[in-house]
Formats: sequence, structure tokens, C-alpha cells
Amino acid sequence: MAEIIYTKNAPDAIGPYSQAVKTGPLVFTSGQIAINPASGNVEAATIEEQTEQVCKNLSAVLTEAGTSIDKVIKTVCFLADMNDFAKFNEVYGKYFTSKPARSCVAVKTLPKNVLVEVEAIAEA
Repeated sequence: MAEIIYTKNAPDAIGPYSQAVKTGPLVFTSGQIAINPASGNVEAATIEEQTEQVCKNLSAVLTEAGTSIDKVIKTVCFLADMNDFAKFNEVYGKYFTSKPARSCVAVKTLPKNVLVEVEAIAEA
């Protein structure tokens, strides 16, 4: 049976979904954006700042699920502008040192007009 994961250390879902779901040996996170969970607002302006906040949010969700960024096996990354790829990659690489499989695509618009969104699948 699937377990819904929730932590106050990451932003609340802004729609009818969960921060993450744990089922069997895997944890599936919803896409995390650069909302500061303390204020509920997007406070970061640059791609680097937003990527930092996204990675902190993902880490908090994964910790609540009993796992960590080190156990992530796949990410899907969404960028509002592919010209930000190198800057995004620099920050992403500091967090995802285990080098999980990854897809990265440019999209027209992201929720709250953020610059980046990342979802992950991790071993529980």
C-alpha cells in the first residue's frame, strides 16, 4: 500500500497532489519548485538560488520518507530557459553527487513562474 509523505520542511502542495508517495522500495516525489517553506513564497531570484531551494525542498521530502538525495536513482528536471542549463547543472551537481539518471527539458512556463522544477525517484 502506498504511503503519502508530508513534511512542513518543504512547501505544501499547491494542488490536489502529495509532496511524495512511498510504495514498496521506492519514493516518488512530486516536482519541487523554489518555494521557501517558511514563508510560502518564491524568494529566490536567480537560477542558482532557485536550484538551491529546490534541492533543499527535495532533500526535506526525501528525509521525511526515510531516504536521502544520495539514494535518488532518477530525476526529471524542467527549466524555463535552457540557457540556464550550465548554471543549473553547477548547483544540481553539488547535491546529486551519486549522479542519478536524469532527463532535463525546457518548458514554456512553470508554476508560480519559477525558473526550475525537479522531481525524483529514490530508493526507500
